[in-house]
Amino acid sequence: MEEYSDRTPTDISRYPMVPIRDVVIFPFTKVAFKIGRPGSIRSLEAALATDRTIFLSTQHDASIDEPAPEQIYSTGTIARILQAQKQENGQIKVVVEGRERAATIRVENDNGAFTAIVRRAPSVSEAGHRLEALVQRIGQLIEQHMRLAPEAQTDALQAALRNPDPSHLADALASQLRISVEDKQGLLEIISVHGRLQRLVEILETEVDKRQLDRTIQARVKRQMEKAQKEYYLNEQIKAIHKELGRKDEKAEIEDLKKRIEEAGMSEEAKEKALQELHRLEAMPPMSAEGTVSRTYIDWLLSVPWKQKSKEIRDLTKAEEVLNDDHYSLEKVKERILEYLAVRQLIENPKGSILCFVGPPGVGKTSLGKSIARATGRKFVRLSLGGVRDEAEIRGHR
Repeated sequence: MEEYSDRTPTDISRYPMVPIRDVVIFPFTKVAFKIGRPGSIRSLEAALATDRTIFLSTQHDASIDEPAPEQIYSTGTIARILQAQKQENGQIKVVVEGRERAATIRVENDNGAFTAIVRRAPSVSEAGHRLEALVQRIGQLIEQHMRLAPEAQTDALQAALRNPDPSHLADALASQLRISVEDKQGLLEIISVHGRLQRLVEILETEVDKRQLDRTIQARVKRQMEKAQKEYYLNEQIKAIHKELGRKDEKAEIEDLKKRIEEAGMSEEAKEKALQELHRLEAMPPMSAEGTVSRTYIDWLLSVPWKQKSKEIRDLTKAEEVLNDDHYSLEKVKERILEYLAVRQLIENPKGSILCFVGPPGVGKTSLGKSIARATGRKFVRLSLGGVRDEAEIRGHR
């Protein structure tokens, strides 16, 4: 016949409970923190009045002043109070030592003073080659972490590594590492030593990768800053030399070209192209061949009289007189020119068009052009394209 007892199981106990912020207490580690909430002070005093044993658990959100039981992690640590000293501001500085893991079964809230009924975590002894391999891997990762993180508490980490018990080693390292509260709480909730070590390896590998990436980025930024400082120093020297020689500063010259482009009255297409070439020129070294080509092209664009226009005379009678005075015969050619001028009169805003004269040298092609210019009151410009074989030399694109 089976026998039953109504006595409380040995792994279940009742302790005063204090929710703590931004810190996770691990077994076999000493931690100092401050308590200031009235309810937490009452729980602390209740623990001090008995055997100085208290249950400590981290609250989910550190910004909450009065957390409810459901806002506190169920897994915490049973700790012994080593020291409690009241401060001038009313807070109490507490030094505790973690003893063992426990999980809450029920939490009683007496106006902010918590009492927890907890079940101790089972003590499991684990050993084996896999455990030894994990401890060895953790040692390697801790060495890398200390090299990459000068601010790490090297003495405490090295002392933790010398711990012969894998469980105590994992808890000591988790307490000393500067990782998130969520990661620490996750380690606290893992009862298995093997699982805790495995999780610690994953966290350390992530931290080492982050540190290596940070160092790579810092080295790259440092190189870029050194390059920028070197360029700045050399540019200042160039400016000083130009000043001594009485030359314009390169930046001032770029600004002057930009201002001239803005004021030149170019078409949108030409202006866009000129500004594009100016940006290219600004990015090029001063003495490069490409820079000379871009500068020449910009100067050519600026030399074009974009705003200068002559008023067109649309008198066909005068045009006919000018053509007859300047040229004898060529009736068909003169008739075609007059037709062209007549069509321009019929259009309100005529666009430029091309008349093509073909013939051997000396038959009057250029003189006919001069006559048309004189008849319409336009300035005659002779542009020779002999030897020009690429439109890029006119349009400017490359």
